[in-house]
Amino acid sequence: MPSDSELLANRDDTLFRLLSAAVGDRTAASTLAVLTIDPALSGSGQPVSRAQVAMALNAALFADLLERVPTAARYVDSVREAGETIAFDHGALRTIDGETGALPRGHEGFGRFLRPLGYEVGGLYPLPRLKMTGRAYVQRDLPETVPQFFVSELHVDQLSEAAQAACATVFGTSADPLGEAEIAALAVLSAEGACGFEQAVTALKGALACFGRQHEPPALSDYEVLLSETKEGAWIATEGNAFNHATTRTDNVVALAEELKADGYPMKPSVEVSQNGRVRQTAILADKVVRPFREADGAEVPLPVPGSFYEFITRDIDPETGRLDLTFDSGNATGIFAVTRNA
Repeated sequence: MPSDSELLANRDDTLFRLLSAAVGDRTAASTLAVLTIDPALSGSGQPVSRAQVAMALNAALFADLLERVPTAARYVDSVREAGETIAFDHGALRTIDGETGALPRGHEGFGRFLRPLGYEVGGLYPLPRLKMTGRAYVQRDLPETVPQFFVSELHVDQLSEAAQAACATVFGTSADPLGEAEIAALAVLSAEGACGFEQAVTALKGALACFGRQHEPPALSDYEVLLSETKEGAWIATEGNAFNHATTRTDNVVALAEELKADGYPMKPSVEVSQNGRVRQTAILADKVVRPFREADGAEVPLPVPGSFYEFITRDIDPETGRLDLTFDSGNATGIFAVTRNA
């Protein structure tokens, strides 16, 4: 595994330059040093490929999650200290299929920039117990080595009238972080599959800006209504569209989960197994974060709530294709969502 200093010395590498433009040299170096990077993403020439921008986006989101989730940072530090790297399988986010102000509703708020980065919907996963639907966005150029995005959306129209009203109040204030310059850069990537470096940086920074809370801090009364009916909706009320989790792909998730439990990590009690038996997942329970809430008199009060978390997955070979099974599973996803409920 290359050291931070070795990566810093290679300032001409396109992926490093992209990531550095978004998160700074030191964070870019440490992040790329701990992630397994496909050699196809290397190089320093022009133009910049959509796959390179996609990987830079994932690496920046990975770095951000480590800043917000101490247990995830602890795990990644242990990997780094062992001289190993992480196969970054996928990340996830949650969206609102309902009134979202200036922000496009549901998964389309992210599909609009994931498609120009070479992503397409590879699977649709109903989550009826959660009143949600998940979509797996897979990168077409390097599907096994550029992380997927699991984008879920909460169907507001399936909630009670009180919860629908709370959603409209909370999420109706959302702003759209993408401006004309970002949209123009994404259009070039969409049309040509590549773009100039400065356009790539503009597209990358625009995409990154979408992973956050775009609405005003929620009223405590609205949050309590959502919490009583949809804990996922309550999570989005405080965290917005933040990167919900990042996922390590490992050869034996069951054994790894036992090792992490022995090391004192607050693990999900069980491993989720897909119906076809080829996909197995578990996670560390979400870390607590402190977020502001508005009270009736307009004052803000900080309260602890569940934040983001870190996940682990094992994928077997699909015997029909001879390739890695990149699918997800509705039952697995529903079980994994519980780690923000049980934090």
